[in-house]
Amino acid sequence: MAGHATKQIDAKTLWGGKISPFSTSYGKLMMWFFLISDALTFGGLLVAYGFTRHDYLGSWPIGEETFNSLPFLGHGYPLIYVALMTFILIVSSVTMVLAVEAGHRMDKRGVIRWMIATIVGGFFFVGSQAWEWSHFIHGSEFGKVELADGSLAIVKGHFGELENFTVEEAGSHHKKGDVITEDLMHEYQHAVELGQIENGYIHLHDGSKAKIAKKANEHMELIVKEKGGKYAIGKHIEGEEAAKMYEEVINSGEAGRVVYGANLQANEYGPQQYGQFFFFITGFHGFHVFSGVMINIMILIGVLRGVYHKRGHYEMVEKTGLYWHFVDLVWVFVFTFFYLV
Repeated sequence: MAGHATKQIDAKTLWGGKISPFSTSYGKLMMWFFLISDALTFGGLLVAYGFTRHDYLGSWPIGEETFNSLPFLGHGYPLIYVALMTFILIVSSVTMVLAVEAGHRMDKRGVIRWMIATIVGGFFFVGSQAWEWSHFIHGSEFGKVELADGSLAIVKGHFGELENFTVEEAGSHHKKGDVITEDLMHEYQHAVELGQIENGYIHLHDGSKAKIAKKANEHMELIVKEKGGKYAIGKHIEGEEAAKMYEEVINSGEAGRVVYGANLQANEYGPQQYGQFFFFITGFHGFHVFSGVMINIMILIGVLRGVYHKRGHYEMVEKTGLYWHFVDLVWVFVFTFFYLV
């Protein structure tokens, strides 16, 4: 029976230095060392996130409640866009494999074609993550509200359209009778945070006072996330009762009872630590994806100029592919920790 012959390497060649004893190039070996160290970094961050979540006694944010928007379509699409981002990134890993395979066959045109596809997928992911960050920072239209008993609740439903503000008391910029139709949501949320809405009137930034023309909110639901004096964590308040309680908070004239979006100090979706970990871990991964796209562009330029074809191999494409596959694999874990678990 025929068998595969084992390549014998003498001791001097094996341990003498200068060449790899594993029949792999120095560059690929160093790339693996880098990826292992980077994996440990991501692993430490995710373990810290997991420990913080386990140690937290309140209600941790749920992925489908936090990430439920699509560009141009608004809310009501839980995890759809994140799933699309993940799918595109995985497809880009497949196109990277095809680029490496084309390089093994010395198919320059194939390498160019599949690397361009990989770069396009990377740009889509980075742009999508920027949009997701923007949505996360600005928050929902309702915000998180502090109810009368001190409990904190997130709000779900259809936000009634803001039509205009009609100035009834002039300020330094607006005159009595002015009808404001621009930047309504920003003005409205800013006033709510500062407690400057009372009984259907809004105090604008220039000191003027205006009547709010707004359609009614619909399908309202309050979900308690932090316990107060009356409501327990997980309590659902729906329908007219929810709408009435929400309007009471909005028109209370008290500052700080509504939080919109997330930053390093406040968080509409849950505890402050959640926002801090989200920004750091997804931002760190996004930096890796952006770096990978830039590296792929530089390698692509070399391919177009025929640098690697003249060398007789496309090992640089393969080394770049190792990094790109690592970035994709890390996202699977980040996606699982932040969006699914």
